Amino acid sequence: MGAKIAVGETVLKRWRFLSRLPGGRCVFSLALARMVPYSGSIGARIVTLEPGYARIELPDRRRVRNHLACIHAIALANLGELTSGLAMMVALPASLRGIVTGLHIDYLKKARGTLIAESRSCLPDQLAELHEDIDFKVTAEIRDGDDDIVARTEVSWRLGPV
Repeated sequence: MGAKIAVGETVLKRWRFLSRLPGGRCVFSLALARMVPYSGSIGARIVTLEPGYARIELPDRRRVRNHLACIHAIALANLGELTSGLAMMVALPASLRGIVTGLHIDYLKKARGTLIAESRSCLPDQLAELHEDIDFKVTAEIRDGDDDIVARTEVSWRLGPV
């Protein structure tokens, strides 16, 4: 059998190739939306992706709004989970996988206009030798055009051997 290839490694390779091409970020975001249909439903666009860091933009459009003319709470939760997951996933070694076990979100301000979500994930060094599941938390902050934080998510991930 060949060496294991991490899903995150594959995603990162595709990002690095496509993001340099004209329209490549859009193509990558659309491809990701097809791979993860529910997360793709909000129409977010990947801006930056590297191991342990993701920056994602969510345009303000009717399909993500609520009856109060602001971005729906669940669209914000979806954006926070997607951002945290990408930041963490592209940093995981091939021997590990992760699944969400919990999500907490604080809504701090009505979300209007184009939003930017960012997540930084510093994985523990001993992950390469992990033989049992551990729980790991990753945060993501969502900011509006005034650079105000509109929501902050804390996503609990269960990491374990493939």
